[in-house]
Amino acid sequence: MRVSREKFAENRQKILEVAGVMFRENGFDGVGVADIMKACGLTHGGFYGHFQSKEELQLEVSRALIARVEVRWKALIADAPDRPLEALLDHYVSWCSVDNPGSSCVFVALMEEVSRSSGAVRETFNDGLSTLVDILAEIVPGETPEERRKNGFTTLSSMMGAVSLARAVENRDLAGQFLSTMREKLAPAKFVGA
Repeated sequence: MRVSREKFAENRQKILEVAGVMFRENGFDGVGVADIMKACGLTHGGFYGHFQSKEELQLEVSRALIARVEVRWKALIADAPDRPLEALLDHYVSWCSVDNPGSSCVFVALMEEVSRSSGAVRETFNDGLSTLVDILAEIVPGETPEERRKNGFTTLSSMMGAVSLARAVENRDLAGQFLSTMREKLAPAKFVGA
């Protein structure tokens, strides 16, 4: 039975959404095509009408999730013009990010797997991370553009590292210390030149 163009597009979007959650929760290697299609309520064979391979799906999901992070960060910053960094930290370095990998940052969720890969997915992550550094360089303190860019790298590394470490430890008090200490250290007044 042939599906309409609208239904085809709806199914493709559903596959991307479900795969995005499952990849962030279990990693690229921890989820099979059959698992994704079953979670979508679609047949395994139907996958290949939408994507040529799992690798193509990984790339499409990565692009979509990275674009979503960029849009979300820009919206948070725009909504808090007098405290953009704090707004971003409030959102990102949070228990919500730690406890909900399936709906949180694609970079933190998949950085280990991407670090072992090559090709288009890795390039997509590289470009996305550079974009986030650029966004941060606009809101972190610094005397010169070069100093602000360096502070952007420091901030991004600290944010992602704190969430990763908080996820990795079983002790909630220790996890909370990773989050709170990082946020305290990244408050704008703590940067040299602020």
